[in-house]
Amino acid sequence: MSTAAIAVTGTGMITPVGTDTDSTWDAVRRGDTRAGLAPTPGVSHPIWCRTVPPFGSELLPGRGTANLDPFVRFALVAVDQAIAESGLDPASWDGGRVGIVVGCGLGGAATLSTAHGRLAERGPDAVSPYVHPRSLINMAAGMLAIRHGITGPSHTVVAACASGAVAIGVARDLIRAGTCDIVIAVGTDAGVVPVIAAGFAAMGALTDSTAEDASRPFAADRSGFVLSEGAAAVVLERADAAAARGASALGRILGYAFTTDAHHPVAPHPDAVGAERAVRSALADAGLTARDVDHVNAHGTSTPYNDRSEGRLIGRLFPHRPSVTANKGLLGHSLGAAGAIEAVLTLRTLATGIVPPIAHTPAADPELAELDLVLHKERLAEPAVAVSHSFGFGGSNCVLVMGS
Repeated sequence: MSTAAIAVTGTGMITPVGTDTDSTWDAVRRGDTRAGLAPTPGVSHPIWCRTVPPFGSELLPGRGTANLDPFVRFALVAVDQAIAESGLDPASWDGGRVGIVVGCGLGGAATLSTAHGRLAERGPDAVSPYVHPRSLINMAAGMLAIRHGITGPSHTVVAACASGAVAIGVARDLIRAGTCDIVIAVGTDAGVVPVIAAGFAAMGALTDSTAEDASRPFAADRSGFVLSEGAAAVVLERADAAAARGASALGRILGYAFTTDAHHPVAPHPDAVGAERAVRSALADAGLTARDVDHVNAHGTSTPYNDRSEGRLIGRLFPHRPSVTANKGLLGHSLGAAGAIEAVLTLRTLATGIVPPIAHTPAADPELAELDLVLHKERLAEPAVAVSHSFGFGGSNCVLVMGS
């Protein structure tokens, strides 16, 4: 397996606060809450969420794209942007040496929910023949391959809320193994669907607040996450190959690890044992130690249990107090997309030297006072090495180590 540096040469993103990487980054830097909260459609007792604003051919040209499930549409938008930024031309690349890895937690939940409603109300004849082509969880990868002539491996990884980060790690490994020269990784999810929202609410994972600042990572009064949606994509290449074609590296993927808690279906291990192994393994993969880490982009869901477990882990592993941010205060929790979105934002921090604030958190939980949380406003810190944590139901722990 090659240990050559892996460069990110393109990024793309669509979130509730931006239609691309630049606009989302600007909003995250400001802690901008203009997106607001909205009630989940179809739920009689409102469950508040953040949604991607409606869009059409201005972001996603192409025949038939308007009728795809949102999780596929989001992925197509993010990947179009990432390829454009990379300067690669799908019309001229060797598609057999290009791979695609999609991370997703749910698949076509909106399509299945609509189809079930029609079945219940009007019978089987009312169900569309396009239900499965639009809803199967691997269809984002399939549609991306068709759109861009990708005939190499086409993987879909499912690791709940760690899926997007795992996709980047698997993509990195495909290049290291020599299987591909170029791999596009994307995390996508569209879970703002009545039954999905109601399920999270029933288990107590969602905040019960309707305030604009309802998502409050690492705050003492945090009460749960705000459901969200979106996608982010990266184009990965060997650094030497990117340089040879004159492409600029937007950052590097230095290390990756994925562990499993084997503890509880949905609760994180209280001592973050599996998460700690993931951090240490990712750093070892990068040839670094905890002392080399300048910045942490935390999973930071705003749930009492996750933030406590993760916060104690950060304090224990990084006593030198690197800066810590968390993006879900502003963006909400986009489930399988979150890890990819946060990875792209971490790359922006490394490229610009700017650490965005944790939106809506006025002060740290006193139990986590040892953490250097970036609050209130952005900070100029110029980190060189950062880790991004992503955790998920089923005990999934994914850590990416990135460098400038």
